[in-house]
Amino acid sequence: MRRDVFQAIADPTRRAIINMIATQSLNLNAVAENFDVSRPAISKHIKILTECGLIVIKQQGRERYCEAQLQKLNEVSGWVEQYRQFWEQKLDSLETYLHELQSKKNVQNKKRTNARRK
Repeated sequence: MRRDVFQAIADPTRRAIINMIATQSLNLNAVAENFDVSRPAISKHIKILTECGLIVIKQQGRERYCEAQLQKLNEVSGWVEQYRQFWEQKLDSLETYLHELQSKKNVQNKKRTNARRK
């Protein structure tokens, strides 16, 4: 079964694994040592990350090393970007509305102050 990158980042353990190997490749034991779960559980996470295309396993002698392939995260970035633009527009509209309310309030306060002086 082919998985997508969103499935990979849905789990906090997998996100932690991605963070760990983003800067350096690590062997499977080194990855597993950083978690309080079984080695088979980490292997399952590694398998999912591999199926999603976020890591590759490279054999070096007797060791297997995980290397990050973070280009697939561009899919997530592109998807999030459309919502960032949406919310920026909404927040800009809210800011404009609040400025208008504040301006009206200031005008009303000036009118009251002038009326009291008369």
